[in-house]
Parts: sequence; C-alpha cells; structure tokens
Amino acid sequence: MTAPWTADTGDGHYRNPILYADFSDPDVIGVGDDFFMTASSFNRVPGLPLLHSTDLVNWRLVGHALERLRPEDFYRTPRHGCGVWAPALRHHDGRFWIVYPDPDHGIYVTTSDDPAGTWTEPRLILPGSGLIDPCPLWDDDGNTYLVHGWAKSRCGFNNRLTAYRMRPDLTGPLDTGTVIVDGDSIPGCRTLEGPKWYQHDGWYWIFAPGGGVQHGWQYAMRSRDVLGPYEPRIVLTQGDTTVNGPHQGAWVQTPAGESWFLHFQDLHAYGRVVHLQPMTWDGNGWPVIGDRGAPVRRHRKPATTTHTPRPFAGTPEWTWPANPEPGWSTRLPDADGLRLLCRPGDDLRKAPAVLGRRLPGPRVRAETTVHLDAGIGARAGLTVLGQAYCWIGLEQRPGGPVLVCRTADAAGEAERDVSPPVPVDRPVRLAVTVADGAITRFAADSGTGWTQYGPPVQATPGHWIGATLGLFALGSHGHADFGPLVIAASEEP
Repeated sequence: MTAPWTADTGDGHYRNPILYADFSDPDVIGVGDDFFMTASSFNRVPGLPLLHSTDLVNWRLVGHALERLRPEDFYRTPRHGCGVWAPALRHHDGRFWIVYPDPDHGIYVTTSDDPAGTWTEPRLILPGSGLIDPCPLWDDDGNTYLVHGWAKSRCGFNNRLTAYRMRPDLTGPLDTGTVIVDGDSIPGCRTLEGPKWYQHDGWYWIFAPGGGVQHGWQYAMRSRDVLGPYEPRIVLTQGDTTVNGPHQGAWVQTPAGESWFLHFQDLHAYGRVVHLQPMTWDGNGWPVIGDRGAPVRRHRKPATTTHTPRPFAGTPEWTWPANPEPGWSTRLPDADGLRLLCRPGDDLRKAPAVLGRRLPGPRVRAETTVHLDAGIGARAGLTVLGQAYCWIGLEQRPGGPVLVCRTADAAGEAERDVSPPVPVDRPVRLAVTVADGAITRFAADSGTGWTQYGPPVQATPGHWIGATLGLFALGSHGHADFGPLVIAASEEP
C-alpha cells in the first residue's frame, strides 16, 4: 500500500509540500535535535495537533494539546470558521507553551512538559472579540510580551498588530496594549495578521503575512526596540511559481545553524498544505527565503543529525466538528473497526457526529465496510464533506437497508439521490477516490464487485478548512459498524 504523499525523495532532497494535508498556519520550533509543529484546527475536536520531526521534512502526529473546545457549551454544535485560529508554539523555562486565539472569546494559553503528553487546561488570558494570531516573546532582558492581530469580521477592523507587556507566566497583561505595527501606514499592505516574534542578531523581528489567504505574501519586520517602530520588507511572494499565497508560518533554526521557513499554501478542498523553504541572510541582515524570495518545489534536505525517512504517520487523527458526547464512537474488537452510535441529524454540515480525517494527498483512495443496525430512516456511510458534500452508504427502510449515494451541492440545500437506491442484505464495502483537482468518485461493493455510483463530484473546502473525509451514522437510535478505514494513494489522474 502506497502512501498518498511522501515529501522525502530518498536522495537527500525533498519536494514541497512537505505535508500535503490541511495544517493551516503552522508554527514550528526546534528543541535540541527535535522539531515540533502545531497548527490551526478551527472547529475540529480535538484541536491543536502536535507533530514531531527530526529533519523538518518527515513528520508524525504525536497528539493534541486541546481535547475539547472552550467554552464547552458553545461548541456542542459545529461552529464552522470558529474555534482555534493561528496558534504560537514556544519552548521556555523548560516547558512547551501554546498561545492560541478564539476570535469570538479571546486568547488562551496552555502548557506541557511533553508535547506528546498532557497539556494544562486552557486559561483565558486576554478576553475579547476579534483578537487573533497571538505570539509571546520572552525578552533577553527579562521582560515578557505578547503580540496579536485583529479579525475585521469580529471587531470591525484589521491590518494592525497590538502588543502587551505580560506577566512572565502569561497569566495576564501588565498594560492595556500598544499598536506596534499599523498596516495602513505600509504602502500596499492589507490584512496584516499572523505575527511571529523573534530576537536575532541584535534585532527584534516580526514575521507576518499580508494580502489574504489565497493571494498573500510574507513580511519580515525588524526594530532595535521591542515595541518598534518596525521596518517592513516583503521576503516571500508567489513570483512566477504556482505556489499561491505563500505566507503565514514560522522561522526555525537547526542545530547545524541553518535557517528554514515553513508556510502554507491554500489548495481549496485539500486545505492549507505546508511548505518548507530554505532561508539565508543577506549582507544587510535581511532574510532571503526560497529562491530569491520565491517558493522552491524541490531542495536539499536540512542538515540535521537524523535523516531517517519517515513519511507522515503516527497517531491516526480522527476529529469531530464539535465537542463529542461520551459513547459516540467505540472500538470494535477486530483491530481498527469502529462503532458509531446513530445521532439525530439530516444535513451533514450541521451534524456534530461526523468522525473525520484530513485529505492526505492529491490522489487518494479510501475504503471501509459498513453494517447498519438501526431504526427506519437511519443512515450511515462515507463522505467527503465541505460547504457542499457527497456520501455513499446505507439507509434503513421498512423493507430493509438500501445502498444510496447522495449529494448536497450548496449550503442549506437538501440532499438528493445521484443514483437509484439498491436493496442490500449484507455489510457493504464503500470507497471514495479523490483525483487531481479534488474530483471525487464514489463506489460500493455489495457482493458483486465494485460499481461506481453517481457522477464525479467536485469536493469543496469547509469554512477555513479543507474538505473532510468522514464516517457518520445519523438516526434516532441504533448504530453502524465500520471496518478499518484504509487510505492509500490512488492512480487515477
């Protein structure tokens, strides 16, 4: 079985993206010979994924810092576009720190002594609406600061960065905040957000994206004083490449002294995939990212102590679109099978009980089996879910289960059949193939071989996230048993 995407080419080089999966707004740090990454998770639960690498190319998922979204009751139903926006990951005073924003509630902090272990309950340190994309800085002089951006959708303005002096343990601010960068004063600047704060070579640095998700660019800004003024320079743009909107990420140094920059690219239904760019410094002390400020597609790997190829792997990541209730899913005795309890719902976009995975590559085939034991009207199946969606699976009718394939083409639109229902009398194998351009094709085997159902369907992103590959069981009572979800590369173009 071939992995859907491998960045390590096996010859001392890598290809971008290093993660062909929706890990938006990545932040990365180096601790000794190890690198750790977190990313935005929005309304996915659990949130704040933690990934580990020893070479910045091969990553594995090791856990999550946020088991449930806060406030608890607010996230009992899917809140698309809400939840965890761009976080910052830091290592300070022997602990790992994540500061993350919820644009509707404020800025939180959580800490741990082990990224793969237990994280503290998130503490709200700056309450308010519209505060996004925070990053702390423990200054060499002993002072502590935090900078953040603003979401116009919540507070009516954006394009500026505000900083606070903070208590050293980040439990709260020591002042009311100061605007240290006003994007409106920078020619051509718009949607300035996502700041990451560093000290280097006698300067304070803020790396921040501008221009928006799909067509933006990356700034580096420097100042001799922590609170500015900051001198901006654009250091990464699309140029003549196909890598749109290359920005919003992290600068990291290796033990060998090399600098690298990680950022995302918005690929619509595939989500915001992660790229790795080489970074050097010019004679005036400014960063040079990629190939003279444009993204590279292929490059030699970072010089690190470990070069063992390790494709994206680790803990299988299942997430819900809202805080789940106990017992919604249980493991079946035979290895990786799952039992999902039927939960009320009609529109999959509004249902909290859809168990999902990120799409892991450009060409993917996912297979499972399903057996439905539930009341009349219950449904269970395999879906590719975004602002529109399609699914294949079983529906319980008075005469027994039928195999159906359905789609909802636009938000709020009711589902419709895209193939005639077929009576079945046994568990059914289900499959979906995602081909280039996120074109999906659904198929099933009810005992006579694989048959395609419905026409090809264009997958769509969700709200700030890529499409979700999901399993679900909806109905008033009963359950559905799924076999292991087997995901591999597809050969379909």
